[in-house]
Amino acid sequence: MSGNNTSVEHGHEGQHADMSKKLIWKVFFYLLAITCLEFFIALVLVYNGPLEKGPLVNFIYVVLTLVKAYFIVAYFMHLKFERMGFIIITLIVFVFIIYFIILLLTEGSYLHTHLHHTFG
Repeated sequence: MSGNNTSVEHGHEGQHADMSKKLIWKVFFYLLAITCLEFFIALVLVYNGPLEKGPLVNFIYVVLTLVKAYFIVAYFMHLKFERMGFIIITLIVFVFIIYFIILLLTEGSYLHTHLHHTFG
């Protein structure tokens, strides 16, 4: 009876054979380094240093956050080991979500500007 369970476990193990403890720790330290870089930018460069809050700093935070999101989704959610069709479908949904967020922000700023002039 236990022989049947091991074959099922080995089948699942074969899919994610590339995910070793060494790789998990490597990705963990990448994420830790990116997080430390974000804190360094926020506490040293922006708060006490040469950078000022604005679009450049926001862009840097967004890029660093997207890099961290890639590592989390690719390795810890095992998306890197999935088939290409699933990855493409997931990316299409992600692009639509980003597109709708941009549309909502654009519409919101338009309404804020025009309603402020109308009722202000």
